[in-house]
Amino acid sequence: MSREIRRLFRTPYGVPNALQVVNGQLWVADQITDRLALIEIAEPSEYGVTRLVRDISSESSNTSGMAWGGGSLWVAANCQATLWRPARPSDAQRDEGAILEVDPASGHMLRRWPVPGGGGVHGMEYDPYEEGMVWITTLKSQTLSKVRVQDWTVQHVIPLPYGRAHGVVRVEEGVWVVHTADRVIVKLDCAEGTELDRIEIPPSDPEPHGLSACGDDLLYCDATSGWVVQISL
Repeated sequence: MSREIRRLFRTPYGVPNALQVVNGQLWVADQITDRLALIEIAEPSEYGVTRLVRDISSESSNTSGMAWGGGSLWVAANCQATLWRPARPSDAQRDEGAILEVDPASGHMLRRWPVPGGGGVHGMEYDPYEEGMVWITTLKSQTLSKVRVQDWTVQHVIPLPYGRAHGVVRVEEGVWVVHTADRVIVKLDCAEGTELDRIEIPPSDPEPHGLSACGDDLLYCDATSGWVVQISL
């Protein structure tokens, strides 16, 4: 099925690696500084960007995933960030990604958990249908893990069809997962991981990294170009 893919605007950060729509506005995470910006979803200015609502620091590192749930931002720290910037005490360690629950007003870390099974993480989603559940791309095993936040236990795991899994969006009939290197976004059955649908991103369009639902459509960001892109479903 053919979908319309349209560039909307660039983010205020040069390397946006995660995004999340919340109440009609857009949170974006920068992979270099690990700052989080709330911006308007609107027609861009002459500079190609939209209005910045606010900007906060975080205790994440190499940020590569973002979600919203329970009144908090959830941020995926993909191991250490020393490839991009000097080390900080709060950084995740080598081969040990982390999930952070973050106060959206201050950026203060409320809670922190390790990625199940260790290894890195490129994307996550707070399940809008099952309260208290998050989906995490567990890259070490090329799987998607459903985790109960209350006791941080893995409830279910499904295999992923490709490597370098990135953004995740849970929908009623399944879960969309970005595979950046393959330039494809697949919708998988939540029980077995069976492919239900796919969206292939042409080389002429920005590369997909982070992913968020936006009404009935999807938004993705490209960390290599700074674009936010809409996919009409």
